[in-house]
Amino acid sequence: MTKIEVACFNEQSALIAAKEGADRIELCENYAEGGLTPNRETLEQLKAGFSTPIFTMIRPVGGGFLYTDEEFEVMKSELLNLKEAGADGFVFGFLTEDNKVDKEKNSALVQLADGLPCTFHRAFDRIQDKEEALEDVIDCGFATILTSGGEHPAMEGLSKLKLIQEQADGRITILVGGGVRSSNAGELKKYFGFIHSACITDGTENIDAAELKAIKTVIK
Repeated sequence: MTKIEVACFNEQSALIAAKEGADRIELCENYAEGGLTPNRETLEQLKAGFSTPIFTMIRPVGGGFLYTDEEFEVMKSELLNLKEAGADGFVFGFLTEDNKVDKEKNSALVQLADGLPCTFHRAFDRIQDKEEALEDVIDCGFATILTSGGEHPAMEGLSKLKLIQEQADGRITILVGGGVRSSNAGELKKYFGFIHSACITDGTENIDAAELKAIKTVIK
């Protein structure tokens, strides 16, 4: 049975996602920037209200996935702070200047998570050689890769996604995201066990409960 992770950009959206049966929540802020690190208070309030697993974004600035040494130190602090607040896992990704997996920084943050699962987010879609990148991400210790196969929406990258999943061979979870909606979730569930959607339909950063219900209906 295919599961769904819902990207939530505010507390109210996360509450709705949990109520409507999301299997996991990716908690972040600032939809316009593609998701930034949420604040600790939001996570603590949510963890007190429900048991749905919450993975938090670790990303202090938008614009890309190449970070300064100062930003890297901020990300370490953010991860430890949110870990202490009860995060169930983390979402991040470091690239090098030539858009490859920065194994040193990624491995360091995975180790800091100390056993909590980490997702390498859609920085993966910026990388040209995805076969090499997949092995690098696995070597870093990630549990999951969030990817659209390098295309948008994910349906456009379906053939590449299948190849990535075949190469992964169960060593890491391929979480399919990027324009995932009730209109295409039925096709994606034929091949993948985990999909990712913000369930946003109105141009805001708020979840559409009816859309989440529709996706759940299609994939169950």
